[in-house]
Amino acid sequence: MTTRRKFIKQVSVASGGILLPAPDFRNIFSPIKQKVVIIGAGFSGLAAAYKLKNKNVDVTILESRNRIGGRVFSHKMTDDLVIELGGEWVGNSHERIHALCGEMNLELFNNQFNTHLLYKGDYSPAGAWDYSEGWNTKLNKMLEDYADLTDKEKLVMDKMDWWRYLVNNGCDGRDLDIRELLDSTDFGESIRQVSSFAAIAEYAESSENNEMDLKIKGGNGMLAERLSEKIGKEKILLKHTVSRIVQDSKVKVYCENGKVFEADKIICTIPTFAMQKIDWHPGLPSEKVDALNELQYARINKHAMLFNQRFWKDESFDMITDQSPHYFYHGTKNQKSGQGVLISYSVGEKAAVIANQTDAWNAKMINETLQPHFGNVASQLKNQVNYYWGNDSYSKGAYALYGKDQWFRVRPILEESFLHTHFAGEHLADWQGFMEGAINTGEAAADMI
Repeated sequence: MTTRRKFIKQVSVASGGILLPAPDFRNIFSPIKQKVVIIGAGFSGLAAAYKLKNKNVDVTILESRNRIGGRVFSHKMTDDLVIELGGEWVGNSHERIHALCGEMNLELFNNQFNTHLLYKGDYSPAGAWDYSEGWNTKLNKMLEDYADLTDKEKLVMDKMDWWRYLVNNGCDGRDLDIRELLDSTDFGESIRQVSSFAAIAEYAESSENNEMDLKIKGGNGMLAERLSEKIGKEKILLKHTVSRIVQDSKVKVYCENGKVFEADKIICTIPTFAMQKIDWHPGLPSEKVDALNELQYARINKHAMLFNQRFWKDESFDMITDQSPHYFYHGTKNQKSGQGVLISYSVGEKAAVIANQTDAWNAKMINETLQPHFGNVASQLKNQVNYYWGNDSYSKGAYALYGKDQWFRVRPILEESFLHTHFAGEHLADWQGFMEGAINTGEAAADMI
């Protein structure tokens, strides 16, 4: 089967090879150690730095935040319980993060769930609900036929949103409502905004649980910490916001704090919003600027609630709902404690509304949603933490969202190198929103250097 990564390379080569940068032979015989500045200490930047250091390249990472990890944001709710306010899942097929965890002596444990459903006031436990038989048959046929899609058909699909494609293929009524609820949690916005090719490719190429399989023991941020130790923490400079980049025979990187760094190459791993705030000399090509302006990021809100007991009684509990608290899941699965954390996960406009409310409002809304099925749990709530990625000052969203006519048109432009700068980040990965994709693109940029 031709994956979307392979197909985009085929399309790009056929249209002029925009993904294949011109070779640079200047330093091929030089004994001088190369210097590389990496912008961003998220998983992409850390993976790039780790690979380059192992090749004896001198790396410096510049990070705007006061922490490493980027959009991987592990948070301690108690001394014993760690949750993820950012990147959550490691897929069974995510080979690189599996390998790095093995190398760093980090344990991966099961983080799969059995989905309950709350729809039009009716609660159905896991295993007691499904799509209609007719739609299941159609969907399975669609996923099977994906392997035989022609290049032309894939390009046509990319120009249509996922909601419209589902409707055109016979999905309606309750089936369509539930697909909208479930699929929007994957993409972070309504499926009316998602490329139908990007959607079907993800579902056809991913594992049975859509790569929602595992998590790192102690928090996903543990991998960032171990990578930083291998790279050398002195090489990672926090609170260093890049304000200006000058590229001529070499590069100069200017930071808001007055520091200036010279290097041979740059790897820029930051989200497109942050990239636009940099003053580039010479300026970025107009088509890249247009692509930066066009790409949207998902609005996702995570509201974590610490309860004094796990009243949901199922370690693998999650629940999709058609109410304002869009999706619930057990955020402390396999962490031993009498207490537990439920995370209310909302997307799109729901996320934007919930983010503006008080903890008291959210606690009331969540309790009202849960009460018909679990009783009044308000007295068991001990603490709350909320993070809205739509307001994040560096990304303005959780992860990239490829809309209609963007996967084959916008993404190659964003990936294309510019002078001495190579680009990486989850927005350039095969699938958006996964730590694996960030790592893959960081290592790919390191390979180019």
